Amino acid sequence: MNCIIVDDDPMSCKILETYVNKSPSLGLAGIFGDSVSARNSLMSKSDVDLIFLDIEMPEMDGFDFLSSLQNPPSIIVVSASENHAFKAFDFNVVDYLLKPVSYSRFCKAVEKMMRMSTGRSTPSAAGEEEIFIKKASSLVRLKLKEILYIEALENYVNVMTLDEKYTIHFTMRAIESQLPSSLFIRIHRSYMVNKSAIRSISENSLVITMGNASRTLPVGKSFREAILNDINIMMR
Repeated sequence: MNCIIVDDDPMSCKILETYVNKSPSLGLAGIFGDSVSARNSLMSKSDVDLIFLDIEMPEMDGFDFLSSLQNPPSIIVVSASENHAFKAFDFNVVDYLLKPVSYSRFCKAVEKMMRMSTGRSTPSAAGEEEIFIKKASSLVRLKLKEILYIEALENYVNVMTLDEKYTIHFTMRAIESQLPSSLFIRIHRSYMVNKSAIRSISENSLVITMGNASRTLPVGKSFREAILNDINIMMR
């Protein structure tokens, strides 16, 4: 996975460069001290998969930089301040690291990125993995196994747990790419479900368990075959 570092702090760049060189899954394609130079380089390259990005930089800050890219690579923010975290997650960043970044925290962010890019994870690990979801002015911690289903609403999605509904600025395609396929499956253009919550499947719908209650969700015709191929069926 090719990556670049965009940061006007030389010491931070040196630390990140050392960490990248220790990681066999990463290849360093460039280091840039400002967003303008990084953007100009990206215009002529199509092989950058990941950017380690600072936010507070002269001329063009990290958010302006991201807004200027039509199809940005995956982003891991590296910032000296936690004040930009809420806004950063509106840009669907993979992770948000606070300086000084430890090597163990760096590795955790890269591993998260690799899981997202491959769509593979063991069910137990995926279920225990935690994410933060923005709610009002706070970030709420959720275990993936607590998410029962996701419903698309144009450029927003409802993330449904047993006790709460979270509406976040995300597309279904974007959230599908970030959730492990070992735990979640797309059943309709507007719905994804936690596979462990499925109780029964019929021709055009399925039923999921929600505590002591249940909920019926539609199954799209184009998704039905993939659902049946993904579950274990015992037939006589």
